[in-house]
Amino acid sequence: MHKGYAVILGLALLAAAVLVVSTGFGPAGIPFLGMPGGDTASLILFDIRLPRVIAAMLVGAGLAAAGVVMQAMFRNSMADPYLLGTSSGGALGASLAIVLLGGAFHSVFAFAGCLIASFLVYGIAQKGGRVKTEQLLLTGIAISMFFSAILSAVMYSSGQNLHQILFWLMGGFWNISWSDALLGLAVIPVSLVLLLYSRELNIFSMGEDDAIHLGVNVNRLKIILLALSSLVTGICVAIAGCIGFVGLITPHIVRIAVGPDHRFLLPASMLAGGILLVLADTVARTVGNEVPVGVVTAFIGAPFFIWLLRKRYSA
Repeated sequence: MHKGYAVILGLALLAAAVLVVSTGFGPAGIPFLGMPGGDTASLILFDIRLPRVIAAMLVGAGLAAAGVVMQAMFRNSMADPYLLGTSSGGALGASLAIVLLGGAFHSVFAFAGCLIASFLVYGIAQKGGRVKTEQLLLTGIAISMFFSAILSAVMYSSGQNLHQILFWLMGGFWNISWSDALLGLAVIPVSLVLLLYSRELNIFSMGEDDAIHLGVNVNRLKIILLALSSLVTGICVAIAGCIGFVGLITPHIVRIAVGPDHRFLLPASMLAGGILLVLADTVARTVGNEVPVGVVTAFIGAPFFIWLLRKRYSA
C-alpha cells in the first residue's frame, strides 16, 4: 500500500480532532465536550464557533488545493494564489461588489477578480508559449500592486463601507455564519474535479515538452486548471478575504511525507491546509484581542518564503 493512503488517513483523523478541539476554544471558555446547558452556550458553540471552524477548514483546504495546482502547472515551488495576485484580484472584486452593490453578488465578483488576475499574470509572464519562474513572480507582484492601487482608490471613496473592505484585505473569520460555511462546501466538488487531473499534473511536473509528447493538450489544460484554481480561490476570498501563504507552505510540507504524486499530494495538502488554517484561526481568536488570521499566517509564511528563496537560489 502506498504510504500516501496512511498519511491521508492520519490527516483526516487529525482534522476531525482539530475541529472538535478548536470548537471548544474561545473567550467564553465553553468547552465542546461536556458542554454546560443553556441557550447561550448552545448559541456560542453551534451558531458562532462551529460554522467558523468549518469555514476555516474548508478555506484552508481550498487555498492548499489552489497552491498545489499552481505549483505543478507553473513548475514553480513559490507559486500560490496570494503571491501570484489571484487573491488580490478576488479582494478587489469583492470590494467593488461592496461599494457598488452593497455586498450583493460578492462571491461572483470575487471569482471574476481571481480569474482576471490569474489570466493576466499568465498572459503577461509567458513568452513563446513558456512561463519563466522569475518573470512569473515579478508579474504576480506587479499585478498585485496594480490591483492594490485600484483598491486604494476604491477604499478612499468607499465611505461607510471602508470597514468591510478592510476585512477582505486582512483576512479573517469574524462574521462567519452557516451560509458562509455552506458556500465553503463548494470547494469540495471543485477540488474533486482537480483530483481527476492528477495524472496530467504529474506529467506537467516533468515539463511541458514531455506533456506534449504524451498527448496532453497543454494550452487547453492550463486554461481549465487556471479557471478551476481561480474558482476555488474566489470562493475562499469571498468567505474570508485575503489569507496568504497557506497555499505556499502546505504543499511543501506534505510533499515531504507523500512525495510528488498528485493523487496523494492534492487530498493530503487539502487536509493539512485545513488543519493549518483552523489552528491559525484558533490562535487568532484566543490570544488577547482577536487579530486577523491573515496576520497569523503571514507571521508563519513570510519566514518560510524567505527560507525557500534562499534555498532555491543558493543551490
